[in-house]
Amino acid sequence: MPRADGRANDELRPVTISTGYNKYAEGSCLVEIGDTVVICTASVLNEVPRFLVGTQRGWVTAEYGMLPRAGSERTPRTRLMGSGRTHEIQRLIGRSLRAVVDLDALRERSVTLDCDVLQADGGTRSAAITGGYVALVEALRRLQADGAFPKSPVFDSVAAVSAGVVSGDTVLDLCYAEDSTASVDMNVVMTGGGKFVEVQGTAEGMPFTRERMDEMLDLAAAGIKRLLSAQSRALEEIGL
Repeated sequence: MPRADGRANDELRPVTISTGYNKYAEGSCLVEIGDTVVICTASVLNEVPRFLVGTQRGWVTAEYGMLPRAGSERTPRTRLMGSGRTHEIQRLIGRSLRAVVDLDALRERSVTLDCDVLQADGGTRSAAITGGYVALVEALRRLQADGAFPKSPVFDSVAAVSAGVVSGDTVLDLCYAEDSTASVDMNVVMTGGGKFVEVQGTAEGMPFTRERMDEMLDLAAAGIKRLLSAQSRALEEIGL
């Protein structure tokens, strides 16, 4: 069955990553995946949460939010009415980025990734992770260039994408029209080394088989490879 936007089942939406989007942040990018648009900024502080004080160990965390008209209807600003979904996504982004950072090498520094959804058409958490990595690398490599550490604390890349079952077909990178009708929805986070950081899969109707799960994971792995290439190209454009 043809997809909502005419893509092949294994095809990503068009991906654009624009680095250096915010002139004040240590690292930033605008990531556009189809009609989903997220701005990611990385801010570095020479302090850590209380539970890390004195450990000589750093921290990476994230905040996530959607602008009131990021979707088809206005929603209250999340800083005023934080939802369980918002907190869950923030934790996911933080876990995903910490998975590829040597926190000991950071020393007692914190990096906060602010991921703000300007426009939502499905896959906002995946776009936030994919763009958040680029902003994080930009920030830490600039600190490295200033002599903060001998090499970047980031030791691998990380990206995320969705896969699912729509009208009986296994498909990659669901837009909202597909996500809202999918019988199975899965979000996959993987490193450049091919390791999984997180797999979130849910059957909205009938349970799915192991074979179907493997199909979704294979699609996601192939899609993430293409996202990792897009990240590399974006960083190379600014000499990083």
